[in-house]
Amino acid sequence: MSDKVQYTNAKVQPEDFTSGWKVAFIQMGLAVSLPMLYLGSEMALKMGLRNSIIAFLVSTALLTVLCMITTLIGNRSRLSTYMILRFPFGKQGAKFINLMIGICLLGWFAVALELLSDAIGETLLVVTGMQVPLSLIIIVGSIFIMVTTIYGIRTLEKLANVAVPILLVFLLYVVYIAVNGEPVEPATRAVPSMSLFEGISALIGSSILVPVLMADFSRYIYNDKQSLLSVLGVTIGTPLVFILAAILADKTGEVDIIQIMKNYRLVIPAFILIFVSTWVTNATNLYSASLTIATLSENFTYTKLAIIGGVLGTGLALVGFADYFIDFLLIIGVFAPSIAAIYIIDFFYVRKQSYNLDDVEDWGWAALVSWGLGSAVALVGYYEIFSFTGAYFVDAFLVAGVGFFLLGKFRKE
Repeated sequence: MSDKVQYTNAKVQPEDFTSGWKVAFIQMGLAVSLPMLYLGSEMALKMGLRNSIIAFLVSTALLTVLCMITTLIGNRSRLSTYMILRFPFGKQGAKFINLMIGICLLGWFAVALELLSDAIGETLLVVTGMQVPLSLIIIVGSIFIMVTTIYGIRTLEKLANVAVPILLVFLLYVVYIAVNGEPVEPATRAVPSMSLFEGISALIGSSILVPVLMADFSRYIYNDKQSLLSVLGVTIGTPLVFILAAILADKTGEVDIIQIMKNYRLVIPAFILIFVSTWVTNATNLYSASLTIATLSENFTYTKLAIIGGVLGTGLALVGFADYFIDFLLIIGVFAPSIAAIYIIDFFYVRKQSYNLDDVEDWGWAALVSWGLGSAVALVGYYEIFSFTGAYFVDAFLVAGVGFFLLGKFRKE
């Protein structure tokens, strides 16, 4: 919502309210990017088309429920995620949580940058026969994204409003060709190597920060009903992109979207649309990471943080961070669910849906201890040592939520 006043430390005012449909469209636009297309393709090749679609639907259903709850918190409080986290975690504790969120966003920036650079290199090779070093493309692309993030984020969001629906229609067209046209025989056919549970875990990890950060969007929406409508962007957009990518990967045996489009002689139009959508999404990643990390200290301006974040993300891309993409998502699924559980319990049970901006401690030890317990239990489950439910991200959510509920009750008494 960068065209609005940021309201970093204050409640959003009525003059800046907007519709839930607009936010739903923004959420859908964030799903249409290379990392999400890559993830959908990767899931299909590692799990098989049928299991991957089941995983897409199950993970989306879980995330939808969480988003419906957290979007109401943002709408009713009118506060940013940063401010909301200060209530359970405290002023200083929230800085630690924000640092973790900022690092995750930089990880997404690095993955998207590397995949976009790879797509640029593949397109240049296919169209001109010229092979450009990937490292050079990453560095130039990073500078381009950093500059546009600092000076042109509002224009980029308007550009996305046009590019995203066109790209979705284009992907539907390519899937239609893939299903009804001449079959493409893949050079090699991957043998499924990932279980349904592992796939669901990776997908939960890929999007678990969406409900955590939902308040940043829903605080601008008119009312509860409109706020719940905004969740449709996640409910429809995320599985749609995954399924389209999975079908194409299943038909071609390819995970690289440019190689897939090469089979259908559609490299140039595909590249243009994917470039625009991923460029906008990655600029948004860097923008959000910079604003999140800015809450840690007042000594750095937004511009300096965008440059620092861009340099760090570029370094990760240069060392091939995308190779660890699935592992990265699984780790997020260990540490992030507890955050959502704690601030849901804090808003509805501890604060009784009313935040007093003067009632914030320096350290919210109950929340920090609960987050630590939830994350520790999830980590044990991740390494398959022990699990309460068989799903470590569910363990994290339940243990942190119950722990914070009990500690909150103890404090009241």
